[in-house]
Formats: sequence, structure tokens, C-alpha cells
Amino acid sequence: MTERERILRMLSSYDFAVNDLHIYLDTHPDDSKAAKALNKYRQESDKLRTQYEEKFGPLTTSDENGNRWSWISDPWPWDIREG
Repeated sequence: MTERERILRMLSSYDFAVNDLHIYLDTHPDDSKAAKALNKYRQESDKLRTQYEEKFGPLTTSDENGNRWSWISDPWPWDIREG
């Protein structure tokens, strides 16, 4: 597994946990333990997203820091060679 794949897999896991905890907290709003876990997973997700984007570029077109055309800049994802 490449570093890119590893980061994406971890990011996907944290994002899933964030979404799942949001749903849980809709029905259990007083669960402070779940709220703390949500914040922890959200922070981890943000860190991984930043790490990924620094190395491999934006994940979505909305992650462009105000430059809506920067996603078109080289290198394209398939041009990145990992060794």
C-alpha cells in the first residue's frame, strides 16, 4: 500500500466515524463521551486532510483555498510517482 493509499484509507475511516457519531448524537445529544470522540475524530480527519493535500493536492474542488482553478495544475494524480 502506498503512502497516498494509506492516508486516504485512514481519512475515510475518520470521516466515517465523524458521520456515524453525528447520527448517534442526533438521538443521544447528552452523551458527552460521544461528543468528545466526535471532536477527536474531526481533528484527526482535519490533520490527515491537510497532510494529504500538502503531499498530493486537493481532495475536492472546494479545497482550493480560494483558487477554483488550482485543481487543474500539474501534476495530475496519475502523474505522481511513488517510490
